[in-house]
Amino acid sequence: MCFDTDSEPPIPRIAGAAVSHDTLTLQAADGNELAAFLATPDGGATTGVVIFPDVRGLYHFYEELALRFAERGHAAVAFDYFGRTAGVSARDDEFEYMPHVDQTTDDGVQADAHAAVEKLRAAGVSSVFSIGFCFGGRASWVAAASGHGLAGSIGFYGSPTRQRGGPSVLERIVSIECPILALQAGDDAGITADDNAAFEQALTGTGVEHDLVVYDGAPHSFFDRKQAEFADASDDAWRRTLAFIDAHA
Repeated sequence: MCFDTDSEPPIPRIAGAAVSHDTLTLQAADGNELAAFLATPDGGATTGVVIFPDVRGLYHFYEELALRFAERGHAAVAFDYFGRTAGVSARDDEFEYMPHVDQTTDDGVQADAHAAVEKLRAAGVSSVFSIGFCFGGRASWVAAASGHGLAGSIGFYGSPTRQRGGPSVLERIVSIECPILALQAGDDAGITADDNAAFEQALTGTGVEHDLVVYDGAPHSFFDRKQAEFADASDDAWRRTLAFIDAHA
């Protein structure tokens, strides 16, 4: 997993921000029902973010992240991966997620992501971005190659080389249809410097607009309020995320 169950995004709340939120059940085109959490600024938004969680699926951290986006004027929907195998009911902190992760496929995850994209568009969002973490970082970049019409795709410590439920991001590079922001951890045993170099080379070679940032010494899952020693990396990553959305909306 990426974060402890009581972790929170290292992003300050904006006191008094006019934000609404709701727990949803969405339906994918194949009929799958999935849990989701929607946060919107009161008065609506023209930009929106689909949040791809880590391997544990939808839980508190990503609901809070959706709220932080909404406080800054962006609609956000975080969705769960396990509707096909675990249903849509709320789960406790003891949920054994790995057997469900092992049953996910890229096709299923992207079908569910498309339902989240369409939820934002139905709410008036014209520029939709994806953002993901770990398992979701890879899935966010897969989304950029999956025909969702995204304005941009952001990934935190995602693997560009891993095949998990489908071809790797590198194998899909020619299908990527939007700019990419990659925010990688320099001290990440699962995602090597060679992986990042191959991603950078492939994006450059295919002419995909991108920015790949490696935070030297930062561990996998550094973007966490509990990781106070990496606050500078988290602050920079959040600044880059918001700037990327502003630049491509």
